[in-house]
Amino acid sequence: MAKINILSPFVADLIAAGEVVERPASAVKELVENALDAQARNITVEIRGGGAEYLRVTDDGCGMSAEDAGIAFLRHATSKLRDERGLEAIGTLGFRGEALAAISSVSHVELLTRERGAAGGTRVALDAGEIAEMGEAGCPEGTTMIVRGLFYNTPARLKFMKSDRAEGAACVQAALRCALGRPDVSVRCIKDGREEFFTPGDGRAESAVYALLGRELAASLAAVSSGEGDIRVSGFTSAPGTGRGSRGAQYFFCNGRYIRSQLLQAAVEQAYKNAMLTGRFPACAIYLDISAAAVDVNVHPAKTEVKFSDERRVFDAVHYAVLGALESPAPAAAAAPEAEPSPPKLYTSARPERSGFRVAEPSAAYQTRLDLSPRPAAPPQRAHTAPPAAPAERREAAWPPEWSAAAREAAAVPAGRPAAAPRTEAAEDEPLRLIGEALELYILVQKGDSLIIIDKHAAHERMIFDRISRDGAGVMSQALLESVPLTPPRDLAEVIGENLALFSELGFELESYGEGAFILRGAPCELDAGEAAAAVEEIADELARSGRVTARSAREEALKTVACKAAIKAGKSSQPQELLRVAEAVCRGEVTTCPHGRPVAWTLTRRDLDRQFKRIV
Repeated sequence: MAKINILSPFVADLIAAGEVVERPASAVKELVENALDAQARNITVEIRGGGAEYLRVTDDGCGMSAEDAGIAFLRHATSKLRDERGLEAIGTLGFRGEALAAISSVSHVELLTRERGAAGGTRVALDAGEIAEMGEAGCPEGTTMIVRGLFYNTPARLKFMKSDRAEGAACVQAALRCALGRPDVSVRCIKDGREEFFTPGDGRAESAVYALLGRELAASLAAVSSGEGDIRVSGFTSAPGTGRGSRGAQYFFCNGRYIRSQLLQAAVEQAYKNAMLTGRFPACAIYLDISAAAVDVNVHPAKTEVKFSDERRVFDAVHYAVLGALESPAPAAAAAPEAEPSPPKLYTSARPERSGFRVAEPSAAYQTRLDLSPRPAAPPQRAHTAPPAAPAERREAAWPPEWSAAAREAAAVPAGRPAAAPRTEAAEDEPLRLIGEALELYILVQKGDSLIIIDKHAAHERMIFDRISRDGAGVMSQALLESVPLTPPRDLAEVIGENLALFSELGFELESYGEGAFILRGAPCELDAGEAAAAVEEIADELARSGRVTARSAREEALKTVACKAAIKAGKSSQPQELLRVAEAVCRGEVTTCPHGRPVAWTLTRRDLDRQFKRIV
């Protein structure tokens, strides 16, 4: 008896459908992509019963002739690919010729289509992939696909379906991704008789972002724009203070195609490495335009995964584009109604000087020793070695005149951030009172009706890191009274030898002395001489573990180590003036996280304390 069976075409179609159409959202994606490939300018998506009961996609594209409509549902029938040479540079969203065949094999499908300029249209009705009816019909130019009873003949698939609400939300999200990828096309989505979104199709990405992601998120986005050779990056990314708890608001597009890419995800998040709290993720819509020959989209049936021929170039292009947007934020003009001004951007570098602290100034000698003299508040500008393009100068935010001072202050502090004391106008005149130090680590200060708890080491570490990493600041070096011999382990010695230029840039004067041995003759001014040698080995160890993704990231990791070694030490008591200076920087908003992304302060209001002690309910 034969053990190998040849499957029937019907079973083969069901298997193919399982790969292409996992759920109703997959059908929405495939049908909308077909509409986009048909050069549609207006697309309407209608969903009922989670998409499994009823799904309709209408477009005003090129349409099909009666002859094409009859063969469009055959497996591997497509107008987008002729031979194997077309696979080398795919310029359409679809190309496999599997979508219509897969959808029709597990549903009842009705097609209404009419070519541009044709006198009449064509209607085709299919049941389980077989044509039941076909004839002439009156219909507008374009194509309408109606899908009913999805998975009616595959009960096993229905059992894995989620609720209608969850499946409907997934369908809306699939349509949203397509609409966000093509802002030049107007897309309307209707679920259970209610309009979910509508994009104007004016070709402006900011209009699509505003319509799809909402006014609040759109108002907090900075424009991303960069071009180098055949790789262009555009789009929008959120301010560091508006991080989210998941990556659900990250959208990546390659040549108009929505993709899932860990490479692009890592490139974006690497740019936020020193500016966002641990466990928070930026929101973004990144558009990557690259030569079709430099990307392979034929690696997954759903076509959401791609492979780049030069991943390093793509990574660097996206990374530096996002980094440039964060360092020189240019507010993205969200397409808000003119009568309703957009709120101020949360990422602005403009911070008013705080003058309400009524404290005694430390002596000049003390300020010089600790280098804690007051400085204008500004987010850190993280310098890097040889960026692709010089970032534009920081610009001060121009607040709309209709925004009051209170509104400006409120918009400058994102909700939910564990930062310093509330920034109301009434609190500006409240003195900052140093209560003391707890556990030789935490600073306790009172400002108004709030108690602020500050991690002194983390906050001071950030202050030093911002100063030494700021563009043009450099790292000052000091000669050691006695040279220090270094004999690190072999693996670290190799890293040190390969990065002598980097160590020199960081203020370390290192000289090779035989195999695997070095002489340390100078160190950054921020470091005590006794910690310089340990800092060199720690930096080398970090470089070895990180793999030096970029020259900039290597420098930043090294600066973190320098700042950590130079900062106020946990477990050691500090002078009141020293604690007060750190507290001032935190309450002015200059410091919100440590260089590693941890929060540096937490605020407890009088109301919070009263509630804990049951004074109020």
